[in-house]
Amino acid sequence: MLKLVLLALVGLAAQLVDGSLGMAYGVTSTTLLLAIGTNPATASATVHLAEIGTTLASGVSHHRFGNVDWKVVARIGIPGAVGAFLGATVLSKLSTEAATPVMALILLALGAYVLVRFTFFGISTRNLGRRLQTRFLAPLGVFAGFVDATGGGGWGPVGTPALLASGRMEPRKVIGTIDASEFLVAIAASLGFLIGLGSEGIVWSMALALLAGGLVAAPIAAWLVRHLPPRVLGSAAGAAIVIVNVRSLLKAFDAPQWLHAPAFVAAFAVGAAAVGWAVRAHLRAKAEARAAAASEDDAVVA
Repeated sequence: MLKLVLLALVGLAAQLVDGSLGMAYGVTSTTLLLAIGTNPATASATVHLAEIGTTLASGVSHHRFGNVDWKVVARIGIPGAVGAFLGATVLSKLSTEAATPVMALILLALGAYVLVRFTFFGISTRNLGRRLQTRFLAPLGVFAGFVDATGGGGWGPVGTPALLASGRMEPRKVIGTIDASEFLVAIAASLGFLIGLGSEGIVWSMALALLAGGLVAAPIAAWLVRHLPPRVLGSAAGAAIVIVNVRSLLKAFDAPQWLHAPAFVAAFAVGAAAVGWAVRAHLRAKAEARAAAASEDDAVVA
C-alpha cells in the first residue's frame, strides 16, 4: 500500500513538472519503476497506460487556458503515434537483460539533454508566430514517439525543446500542444505493448496509482505554466533524471561497488551546479527585464 501511495505522489510530482515544462512525466515515472526493479518493457507499458488518462486531463486543462495549437497537435501527434507503436513493438521483443542497459542509456541521454538545454540555453522565441512546416513536424513526431516508447519517456524531452528551438510558438503553447498530442502517443504505445506483452505485461495497480497522482496535478500544472520559471524546473528535472539513471547504469553493467559513491557524488554535484546556474540565469534575466522596463518608463517621462 505504501508503495502505491508513493507512486501516486511521484505521479503527482511528475505531472506538475510535465504540465509546466511539456516533458518529464514518462521519463521520471519510468526511471522510478526501473529503480524498484520493474523490467523495462513492463515499466514503459505501465507508464504509457497511465499517460492515457494524464495526457487527456492535461490536454483538456491546457485547452481551457488557451495553451494548445490543435493544428500542430494533429500534424505531430499522428506521426508520433506511428513511431510510438513501432517503438513499443521493438521493446516488447527485447529481453530484459538487453533492454535494461539500453533504456538506462536512453533515459540518461534524455536527462542530460534536458539538463543542458534548460540550464545553458533557456527558451528561444525567435521567429515567433511563423508557421511550422509538416516536413519538420512529421519526422520529429515519428522519432519522438519511437524514443518515447522504447525509453519509457521522451515525447516531451525530444518534442518540446525542438518546438521551443524553432522560436515559432509561444512557450506556453509549445507545452500545451506537446502535452495534448501525447494522448495519441500514449494510446498507440499502449496498444503496441498490449499486443506485444499481453495484459500481464502491465502492472495495473501501479498504472492506477500514477494516474491518480497525475489527474490531481494536471489542472494545477496547466495554471502554473504561466507562473513558474521553466528554465529552473527543466534544469532540476534533468538533474534528477541523470542522477537516478546513473544508478541504473551502474547496476545494469555490474560496476564495482567502490565506484558507486563517487559516481553519485559527481552526478549530484553536476546537477546542483546546473540548477544553481539556471536560478542565477533566471534572476539575471528578470533583473534585465526590470531594468529595460524602467528605462522605457524614463524615456516616456522625458
